[in-house]
Amino acid sequence: MPSPELPAGVEIEIVYLVEAQYTPEADERRPAVRLEHLTRIAELRRSGTLIEGGAYSDALTSSIMLLRAEDAAAALAIARADVYVKAGVWGEIDARPFGRVVTTD
Repeated sequence: MPSPELPAGVEIEIVYLVEAQYTPEADERRPAVRLEHLTRIAELRRSGTLIEGGAYSDALTSSIMLLRAEDAAAALAIARADVYVKAGVWGEIDARPFGRVVTTD
């Protein structure tokens, strides 16, 4: 049933905003695993799990992903399964629910 608070043809999809902080060693570790990382990111995108993703372009500080997942724990599990974690490129990772505006018409 449509919400009386939303205009016709608009819904809110709950997704998860994941922010992964780069480690101090990321600059030297990233090149060796970047192809594998980007291949996986493309697969997540094709499957519809990843809505959007990328890194801040002004400095090597963190990456952001919008993920479809059951809950924050599942979103964290997706991020933590990335080669960037195993290789020590990403350190701290946080996931928060995010209300994404979606048009249905």
